[in-house]
This record gives sequence, structure tokens and C-alpha cells, in this order.
Amino acid sequence: MDESDFYLNLETHQLHMSYKNEKRRVRVLLPENYDQDEAVDYPVVYMHDGQNVFYSSESYSGHSWKVIQAIKGNTDLPRMIVVGIDNGGQDRIDEYTPWKITESPLPENIELGGRGAEFAEFVMKVVKPFIDKNYRTKSDKTHTAMIGSSLGGTISAFMGIEYRDQIGGLGIFSLANWITGKAFDSYIAREELDPEQRVYIQVGTQEGDDADRQLMHGNMKQAYIDCSLKYYKQLIEGAVPIDHIRFHIFADEEHHEKAWAKHLPNCFRFLSEKWS
Repeated sequence: MDESDFYLNLETHQLHMSYKNEKRRVRVLLPENYDQDEAVDYPVVYMHDGQNVFYSSESYSGHSWKVIQAIKGNTDLPRMIVVGIDNGGQDRIDEYTPWKITESPLPENIELGGRGAEFAEFVMKVVKPFIDKNYRTKSDKTHTAMIGSSLGGTISAFMGIEYRDQIGGLGIFSLANWITGKAFDSYIAREELDPEQRVYIQVGTQEGDDADRQLMHGNMKQAYIDCSLKYYKQLIEGAVPIDHIRFHIFADEEHHEKAWAKHLPNCFRFLSEKWS
């Protein structure tokens, strides 16, 4: 760890997942002077794929979201608590997709997906209450945000609808809704969306990686752009005001933490505009 990181305290917890009967690592990044400012409560940003959030040495891609650097290097950002929730490793696809994957070319003997609702319940009924009990948080909807990329964006989009009474901000990076597109389309069409929610969306024009190509035939780059555009349209059709949405298509950017880290400060800025 770089010495300059020391003043931001990162605390580690192992929280029990009842539906899998195992523990999951959850880490909590506290703002500067958290221990000294005992009368201050803070907004909370929850981030999926926690292994990739804080340190590049842990990240699957070799590059993290650079959250510590983003907070330290952008002094205009409001102080916040950032919670990184680890993914389930080989169970990541199952946990981040609320529906069984039926639209992708899987081998006949392999089933994937469908445990997203259980994972979302773990986050909202175990992780969030634990954070609110053990830290000085602003636990209301306005001051609670959820950020994820790729399938982490898919589960974030789902949770933003399913738990719209508790989540006021969403950061949806490189949304991978193509993997269960018909199921998501049906779900969002029948749900009432929250017009107060703020949603940041971004996608690059060079999206897609080797793992994706095992699950899809066709133009992967276009698939990412299309499902981000469709999600944007679905939010507007669901009465989310345009000024509550930020949608960016970034030329030549890839499906990688390097791209997501680059724009994370602007995501934080947008989601925090209504924080008190």
C-alpha cells in the first residue's frame, strides 16, 4: 500500500450469506477524519466486484477503479463512505444475473444465471443494515448509491428497480444486459420506476472481452452500445426525468477498469448533486 493511502481507513468484514452458507468479504473505505468528526454522518456508495475497487494488485484486470485516488485527487467531491462487496469468483455470473441465461450459446450441460435476486437480498438485507448499524451513515434513499460495471452494472440496474425505495443513485458502467435482455426488458416494463432516482450510464465503442465472446455470437461492440441505449430509453419511458440521467458513449474506450476509473469522479459528482 502506498504511504499516501494511509489516512483513508479501509476496514474489512466477513458477512454471512445464508443462501450459500458462506461468508463474503465486504470492505469499507472511510472518509478523511472519520474518527475525529464524530457528529458527521455520511452518504454511502456500494460497489460490486469489490476485488477490483481499491487496489490494482487484486484486480482481475490488473487495474482497479482507483477509488482512493479518485477521492483524494478530486477535492470537490463530498465526503462519502465507499463499500466494496466482493464478487463470488466462479459464481459471479450466477449472482449478477437475476434470470437464467437462455439467450446465449451455452453448452447443453451448463446452466448459468438466476441467483441475482438472492444476491441483491444479501446486499440490501445483510450488508446495508450492517453498514448502517456499525458506521455513521445517512441511510436514506437519497444518500445511498449503487455502482457496478458489466454484469455488475446489470445487477445494479436490477437492484435500482427492485429496491428503488432504498437506492437513490445508480452508476451503470458498460451494462451487460444483452446476456438476459428479454427478461430485463419484460421486468422493467412492468415495474414502476422512481422519478427521483439519479442514473449515470456510460459505455465505450470498443466494448467486449474474451469472456463475453464465449456467451455471444455477433457484434459484441454494438451489443454493449445497444443495451445501454435501450436502458436509457427505458428509464425515460418509465418517467425518470432526462436531467436525472447522464448518458455517455465514449469513443474508443474498452471494457476495462481503466476506462471506468477514468470517469468515476464524474459519476460521483452527478450522483452526489442532491446530497445534503
